[in-house]
Parts: sequence; structure tokens; C-alpha cells
Amino acid sequence: MSLQFTGCSFRYGRKVPVLNRLDLSIDHRATVLLGPNGAGKSTLLGIAASWISPTEGTVTWQGINPDQQNTRAAYRKAVGWLPQNVKPMPGLTVRENVAYIGWLKGMSRSDAWSRSRDALERVKLSSLADRKSHQLSGGQLRRMGIAGTLVHNSEIVLLDEPTAGLDPSQRQIFRELVTNLLTDIHVVVSTHQTDDLDTMYDHVVILDRGQTRFEGDTHTFLALAAPGTPEGRRAESAYTQLITQEV
Repeated sequence: MSLQFTGCSFRYGRKVPVLNRLDLSIDHRATVLLGPNGAGKSTLLGIAASWISPTEGTVTWQGINPDQQNTRAAYRKAVGWLPQNVKPMPGLTVRENVAYIGWLKGMSRSDAWSRSRDALERVKLSSLADRKSHQLSGGQLRRMGIAGTLVHNSEIVLLDEPTAGLDPSQRQIFRELVTNLLTDIHVVVSTHQTDDLDTMYDHVVILDRGQTRFEGDTHTFLALAAPGTPEGRRAESAYTQLITQEV
């Protein structure tokens, strides 16, 4: 299974391109996307989610192109996306929000409602299914958003900065959640954090100024750390080596 970007460019108005003819293939079970602010990570995931279209180039999942009208629905059903800001529908309960997302993805009302229960179980929110979504904490709101990506049987889930602003206990819950998802779903996580990179992900992509600075397995990435770097700081060191070299 592969998420393929071919010659992808994107610019906002007449500004310098955020992405510039980027070629990238993501076919690993767990991929982490790293890069400084403004590197194009959110734009890349927005294109992968078919929320925005590239100025040039194409994106496909399993050969399915979302720009083609006859395959757009199939693409969006297969690709789940959690943007940085989760905005629930006002007045709806947690389960109603998740079911609503399923309905937006083309599911029938009954199927979306039935699947919403299973999706909430996977993110450990079943006990809060009847709570109004505006009463959730930040971490719970992110988990509800992830449930929304699972309700329509996604094959790959895109998570954009899912742990930003979360406290250590909430980040631990997220790590456990991602580990459980990997049994049957591909996951791409955009983040600034290198904690647990070596235990959570098998593939690393470094994006900077619209281009990939590194793409490879986690072991190869960690080997780029400066000599003598403590074990727990190798990911941070490797990242710094790559970005510094391009400044």
C-alpha cells in the first residue's frame, strides 16, 4: 500500500511555493513527518487528505486519484485525516460527532451510527459517548477526532500535530493508541517531537522548505546522530544535523 506524491507543488497566491515538485512515496506502516515551522508538513497532509489540491502534480493512494470525480469518494473513504484543530459540531454528543463524520464520508446513517461505537472503543472513549463534545478536554477531543478517522474503515490515517499542547499523560495515551492502530492501519504523523521516535515509527521523512531532506528507515535516520550522543537524544541530534546542513 502506498501514498504517492508525484511532482507536487503548492503555493498560496503568488508567494514562494510551500511545496516544490515534491516526489515522495509512503508505504510503511508507521511514518513520522518531521520539519521546522513552515516546512510544508500541514500542506502536504492537507493535499494527502484531498482537502486542498496541488498546484502541480498528483497524489494517489493505492493508485486512486482524488482529483478524478469517479474515484474521489473511494479515496476519501480510504484516507482518514485529523487536522491540527479539531472542531466538533456544536450541540452534538461525542458519538453523534463521530457518526456525523462517517455520514459525511458517504456512509448511511445507520451504518455510521453503528460504526461510531466501535470507533470510540478503539480510542477508549466509549464511557464518554453521550457527553457533549464541547465538554471534552484537549486530549479527549483529539481522540474523538481520531475516532472520526476510523469510523469509515480508513486504510491510512493522517495525524497533523496530534500531541501539540497535550500534557505527558495525554501523550502517553496517544502513543498507546497509535501502537494499537498499527495492527491494521497505516499511520502518518506530523510532529515536532522526537520522543519515542525509535519505538513508534519505522519510517522517517524530514521536510524542509518544500523538499524532502531525508527519507528512510528509523535505524538509518538515528545513525545520523552526532558521535557520542546519548541514546535518548539520538533522534533530536539526527534531526538537527539534517536541518543545520541545509541552512
